[in-house]
Amino acid sequence: MTDGDLTLWGVGTPRTMRAHWMLLEFGLDYRMRPIGARTGETRSEAFLALNPKHKIPVLEHGPLVLSESAAIVTYISERFAPPAGFFIPRDVARRAALNEWCFFIMTELDAHTLYLIRRHADLSDIYGTAPEAVESAKAYFGDQITALVAKFPGDRDFLMPEGASVADILLTTCLESALRRRIPLPAPLLEYRERMTARPAWRRAFERNYPERTAP
Repeated sequence: MTDGDLTLWGVGTPRTMRAHWMLLEFGLDYRMRPIGARTGETRSEAFLALNPKHKIPVLEHGPLVLSESAAIVTYISERFAPPAGFFIPRDVARRAALNEWCFFIMTELDAHTLYLIRRHADLSDIYGTAPEAVESAKAYFGDQITALVAKFPGDRDFLMPEGASVADILLTTCLESALRRRIPLPAPLLEYRERMTARPAWRRAFERNYPERTAP
């Protein structure tokens, strides 16, 4: 298979942003299927045949069909030659260190806090209001971000000392989500976010993923 077999379904969310960014960071050509969440498009017969969970993003690579944004960016990192400076662990210990960051980001930041806020603030007409839960989630996000900063040396540009990695893709999209919800971030993470969003691939991905928004 080649990168010419790649098709990415989905635009408009932080999770689809991850997949677009990763593909562009690796310089891969791919077809876009710009369907949105909760538009009815993810309930079409064609899409449900790919992902019965009716969630975006979904990546097709030849016969492979893969959902879940963290799985997609990890697959791309392991399947294709990385660009200069992008870290792909080749031994068990370094892979475990990278996975520690990825699992922390996806559970403690993305699913446990940001998605709860999205459900009961942004999508309260669907899932109902829960102001106490939203405020609690924001406070917990701040607590976990503080813990992250304590483990992230201030003289390091990326989460891994070897260079940029899938963990940075995941974390940056979470930081963007937090800022859009007016959740304060510590100064080191604001500086980190500025470095990451200045990357050319991030800016190209933003244009594809959010065609109606202007990049910050």
